[in-house]
Amino acid sequence: MQLTLALIGIGLCIGLLLWSALSQAEEKSVIRSSLRQLDGYEVENVRDSELLAPVTERAIAPTMARITGLGKRFTPVGYADTVRHKLTSLGRGDQETYDKFLVIRVITIALTPVWLIGALIWVPFSGFLLWATVGLGIFILVVGPDAMLNRRVEERQHQIRIALPDVLDLLVISVEAGLGFEQALDRTVAAVPGPLTDEFARMLGEVRAGSSRADAMRALDQRVDVVELRSFVLAILQADTFGVSIGRVLRSQADEMRVKRRQIAQEQAQKAPVKMLIPMVFCIFPALFVIVLGPAVINIYENFT
Repeated sequence: MQLTLALIGIGLCIGLLLWSALSQAEEKSVIRSSLRQLDGYEVENVRDSELLAPVTERAIAPTMARITGLGKRFTPVGYADTVRHKLTSLGRGDQETYDKFLVIRVITIALTPVWLIGALIWVPFSGFLLWATVGLGIFILVVGPDAMLNRRVEERQHQIRIALPDVLDLLVISVEAGLGFEQALDRTVAAVPGPLTDEFARMLGEVRAGSSRADAMRALDQRVDVVELRSFVLAILQADTFGVSIGRVLRSQADEMRVKRRQIAQEQAQKAPVKMLIPMVFCIFPALFVIVLGPAVINIYENFT
């Protein structure tokens, strides 16, 4: 009974807070719409002039800036560099994305003790189930953002690894048709959308901005961090250094990447039975044993009793 009354009281408090916030937001929206109609007049009241700005600039942006500063103050240097490198590999290495990730990390870390206290008070379980629920929630809050970031980086690298042979085939056709390497890359970027061609477009932008092709390709290798693409970059750099035909190097690289892609597919196929073993042993076999042996066990029990 006391728990029910406490839940009702908390619900009423939350409803009152939401009603108050929505009413204030509606009042401020009416003020902003009225002030926007006064385009030819000067707003003398500072508070009214500040209300003309959207909510994101007045409330959300300063709060995020404070949280970002707090995260930068307490974040280790090595962790910050690792996060920057992962975001760069994801194709989103700008400062805004880095700040948003820091805000998420600070919020999840701050919610960890809140979840611990709330779970101990409100979770209806006890014993092992209680501590398992608490541990799972803490694990998600602490490890979740990094795990999601790593997963997205791995997915993008997989997409680049799979698309590389096809892109190299198109490069071979373009170069052998008479185009230069940069022109062939430009044509490939326009014809094949995807993360790999996005990285090639960024590399072409760096070359057009004044960087050398060798430096741009090394920067591409550092950003993407894919073994197959590193092999391609090294082959192109060696061809530029020793004067080898680009078309011949591209054809050999395309054949090699196609073989590697086939080997990756075969490796994944060989891993499938091993990965299926755990759910079969712990999920499928017990159900089969219950269905097959259950009636026999019941009959034996009834005969002996």
